[in-house]
Amino acid sequence: MQLPPPLSAAEARTQITAAGVALLDERRLLRPEELGGLAMVPDESVMGLASLAHEVRLAWCGPTVEVEGILSAKTGGCPEDCHFCSQSSRFDTPVKATPFLDTDEVLRAAAETAALGASEFCIVLAVRGPDERIMARLLELVPLVRDRTGLNVAVSAGILTDDQARRLAAGGVHRYNHNVETARSYFPSVVTTHGWDERAETCRLVRDHGMELCCGALVGMGESDAQRIELLLQLRELDPTEVPVNFLNPRPGTPLGERPVVGAWDAIRWIALFRLALPNVILRYAGGREVTLRDLQAMGMTAGINALIVGNYLTTLGRSPQEDLRMLEDLRMPLGALTAAL
Repeated sequence: MQLPPPLSAAEARTQITAAGVALLDERRLLRPEELGGLAMVPDESVMGLASLAHEVRLAWCGPTVEVEGILSAKTGGCPEDCHFCSQSSRFDTPVKATPFLDTDEVLRAAAETAALGASEFCIVLAVRGPDERIMARLLELVPLVRDRTGLNVAVSAGILTDDQARRLAAGGVHRYNHNVETARSYFPSVVTTHGWDERAETCRLVRDHGMELCCGALVGMGESDAQRIELLLQLRELDPTEVPVNFLNPRPGTPLGERPVVGAWDAIRWIALFRLALPNVILRYAGGREVTLRDLQAMGMTAGINALIVGNYLTTLGRSPQEDLRMLEDLRMPLGALTAAL
């Protein structure tokens, strides 16, 4: 879509006020042209955008924050060529392939996650999609983790067939993560070994079989502002329960390894826009927030975020869980499990 020219501060106030009426009073989703206008507010209006996004989050989702831990249960060696990912076997990166972790290691990580007060635990595998051996391991692990820890168990294992989605749902998978990462129009610039529509089809299978869909974005790969708005509208069509917002943390050896990180103020702008475009989703802080937002991470929590991954990510380090939990305590944000608001 074509975005309007940058707005003046006065025009921005008008646009933000109108968006508030639409989302808080009329309880309707913003139209594409309304989102496009909000993307063009000047820097001095970003706080107004963030303030509205926080109001919308409270009105549509409530005050609760969901905490999740993730575990890379099978790291590296992935045959796909996602240009941002150090787990691809096609790039010369420090991340090397390792086998599936054993059951005790997975259970130990899940118990540590539960001890933090988290409600969600995601088992992540660096694969194009699960083979039968991986399916058997997942169907063994998911009920074991759930029953031992009381956590909801999510899985991220790539592209699924209809039968695999059915079996994972029947096996107790609460939420399935399958990020589309970027807009359909930009996707071929960052992945060539599979298509955006293949990922979208897995997302639809997840929902069709009754699992909650976790489908997120990676901001900062060179996409335009218009393509970010395109992504928001495409995410809306996929209707996820949860949207993780990742910011590119450039990985050595990958094709995107030299890209600059997103600026902190731009990150706040786009967190707010994700909330305003997707008012009812669980909007989760995910990878890259530490390098992008630095000292502004608490501000992101008041710009529409209502969930976060604590601890480390798949191949990068996060800050300590205690720092995040202290941040939530300072913000007086209660912990709890979340599900779709609508």
